Amino acid sequence: MEGNQLGVISLADALAEAAKAGLDLVEVSPTAAPPVCRIMDYGKFRYQQSKKVQISKKSQTVIQVKEIRLRPKTEEHDLEVKIKHIRKFLEQRNKVKITMMFRGREIAYTELGRKIMEDIKETLADGAAIDQHPRLEGRNMIMILSPKK
Repeated sequence: MEGNQLGVISLADALAEAAKAGLDLVEVSPTAAPPVCRIMDYGKFRYQQSKKVQISKKSQTVIQVKEIRLRPKTEEHDLEVKIKHIRKFLEQRNKVKITMMFRGREIAYTELGRKIMEDIKETLADGAAIDQHPRLEGRNMIMILSPKK
């Protein structure tokens, strides 16, 4: 019975074969015509499936999107600190969403905000690729950076 195919047989015969071997009859592919079944130890099968899932989860890398918020009036030193944070996030292989928030009448100075975003883009050009160029969404200007491969 080790790996042998029994061909197309009735359900009663298949159950009898499984009982004779002391194993379970497991439906492997229910969508096939006729459905494909296998005689095996179901507990062992479930254990192997859970191990496969664990291994695939271990090999996955989760990419997070970190957000840095700025204002058009953010001072130079504060901007440098935020750029250091952006570099750190990019080194950790995370994407970075840079949000320039305009409050009240600051919305009239979107060009100042765009200039700051362009400066950040130039400063980080060596380690970052631009996923989304700066664009205005409501009262916020958003730019998304991702680490270079």
